[in-house]
Order: sequence, then structure tokens, then C-alpha cells
Amino acid sequence: MARIARLTYYPVKGCAGTSVPVAEVGPAGLAHDRVFQVVAPDGDFRSQRRYPVLASVRPRVLGDRLALSAPGSDDLELDIRRDGPRHPGSTFSWQGDGVHQGRAAAEWFSDLLGLPSVLIGVAPDHERVTGGETPGTAAFADGHALLVAGESSLDGLNARILERGGEPVPMDRFRPNVIVSGWVEPHTEDEVRAMTAGTARFGYAKQCVRCTVPMVDQETGRKAGPEPIRTLASYRRHPDGGVVFGMKAAVVRPGQVAVGDEVIVHSWAGPSPSTAAAEPPLTATASRPAESV
Repeated sequence: MARIARLTYYPVKGCAGTSVPVAEVGPAGLAHDRVFQVVAPDGDFRSQRRYPVLASVRPRVLGDRLALSAPGSDDLELDIRRDGPRHPGSTFSWQGDGVHQGRAAAEWFSDLLGLPSVLIGVAPDHERVTGGETPGTAAFADGHALLVAGESSLDGLNARILERGGEPVPMDRFRPNVIVSGWVEPHTEDEVRAMTAGTARFGYAKQCVRCTVPMVDQETGRKAGPEPIRTLASYRRHPDGGVVFGMKAAVVRPGQVAVGDEVIVHSWAGPSPSTAAAEPPLTATASRPAESV
């Protein structure tokens, strides 16, 4: 039986995540997920692709306050500005404005990265439509509300890495929101087209094409390649280029999920296993994120 093994949200895009036993799910994914991002003065977003040190930042959402800590930096705690002065932001094809989180946060990230930076939050009027097989919405995530990965997918990958003489990697290299246990075959998540967990429903959007971030040690914020990208390239190449690991999903029905909840698949890409529950196709409705922080 497939169940949720771990739930993680990432308050600041590119920074460390927070694992929780229970999570509210809004149209844009888990509550507090990627509702802040660090951007350049012109709005271009900062990510681990160019600034791996972001992985060492430990953000915590404490009600109406955001706490930030990182090795070698003084801790900072600030009031979350849910609305106020705007600052340009971008996430790949999306461009818009976010709420400027103040001078103290800007200076903190500028000192950490060694170049002018601003912390922005999702604005109350944030609008973003995400594509894929099931459309939806997202806050500042790369492209979709959720990243789903199966434990067996990592087990299969690490077995191959060990065969090549490398060191296995932890799941946090892939920064998933939902980790599923109980799927025997690696990459079963690729075949899911509609599923429920707890009171929430999700629809498949696309496979996740990986960049260089999985080669960043998420504890130290330092590049530690070439794994797992080298081994993924040997058997998980995408037809359009790059390698894939994990499934991106849209939220079809908001609700609540918890570690231990059964994951029920209602439709598959191929022939449905006998355990799949029959249910009409699900369609997501794009709307602004539930969390506007």
C-alpha cells in the first residue's frame, strides 16, 4: 500500500525545507511552499544553480514572522509583510511583482551572497497559470505546485550509483514536497495521472527535468557532483534533453495531507493496476495561491 512517507515545504525558494507531519494544501501546493524568493535588483531570481550557498539557509515560518539562519551569518527574524511596497520578481517564464520584505532581509541576503539582493513574498493578487497535462498554479516554485517522488526511485538510483563506485545521495538533493513509500517499482510516480491523499487531490503535470541542483550538498550548500546527475544520465534521459527524476503535479482539490495517509491512484498513464480506484478524470482550476506571504 502506497503512503505518504514525508512532507516538506520550502519557505524561501532555493533554501532549506521544513518537514512536517501534517500540511494544508492550497491551489499552489503545501502551505508556505516557495512563498518567498531572493531576487536581484532587477527581479531576476537567485537559485542554487548559481548560488549553492542558499541551500545552507534555514528559514522558519513562525506565524507572522520569518526566521533566517545560516552558518557564518547572524540570525534574523522579521515580520512578514503580506502586502506593501512591491518589487519585481521572476521565475522562468513568469514575471510579476512580489511584496518587498524590507531592508533588513535584503541586507542579510546581500551579505550572504556577496551581491545586491532583495527578499520578496507572494503578493495577495499573485496570478500564475502553470502548464503541463494538468494545469494549475504555483507561488515561486520553478513551474508547478508539487514535486512527488517515490522512495523506490531513490533506492533504484542509489543502487546504480553504488554499482558505478559512487556514494549514494539522500532524497533532499531532489527537494520533493511529497515522498511516497510502498510503490515497488522505481519511478512509479511517472505513470500516475490522478491521485488522492488525505482530503486533497492531485493531477499529473509533467516529469521533472533536473538541473544541476541535485549535485549540491543540501547540508553544506556546496557543490558535490557529479552524482546523481551522472548516473541519471545513463538511464533517465528525457527525449527533449536533460535527465528526469520525480513528477510535477497540480492541485486539483485543496485539502489536508499527513504523513501516513494512503496514496490512492485513480488513473494511470498505462493500463490501470487492479488496485486503482475508478474515478472520472480530474481537472485543476488555476487560481492564486492560498498563502499570500
